[in-house]
Amino acid sequence: MSDSIDARRTILIVANETLASPTLARAVARRVSDGPVTFHVVVPATPVGSHLLTWDEDEAIAAARRRLEAVVEHLRGLGAEADGEIGNRDPVIAVDDAMLDRRVDEIILSTLPESTSRWLRQDVPSRLRSAIQVPLEVVTATGDVEAPSSA
Repeated sequence: MSDSIDARRTILIVANETLASPTLARAVARRVSDGPVTFHVVVPATPVGSHLLTWDEDEAIAAARRRLEAVVEHLRGLGAEADGEIGNRDPVIAVDDAMLDRRVDEIILSTLPESTSRWLRQDVPSRLRSAIQVPLEVVTATGDVEAPSSA
């Protein structure tokens, strides 16, 4: 393996509705400015909108796929290598699945604000920290999370 590949870090981004948030964009920009980086984006197929008790899995997957495609394109536009996948609706299981076949140096978990975040209510950050052996940064979106030009 060449030195440039050895030096490349792999960052796992776990997000859904916050993929376009400025908060996540700033976290991504810091990693890009630190040197060669590959991003693998996992978008858990969580229920869309307010559908908590009854929800359409196809609708959740379609929304996740749209967000994934947009953020991967954006990351590549920044000069980073990027790919991704639609994951289990449980973010902890989605991370576990994504880490089965890849080395990950760090995880960025992006959540909605505390007042609206199911992931924070489900204590995903603590559950994830207990399940992984790599650094975890939790970023919380503020403001407009659907802005299309940001990661």
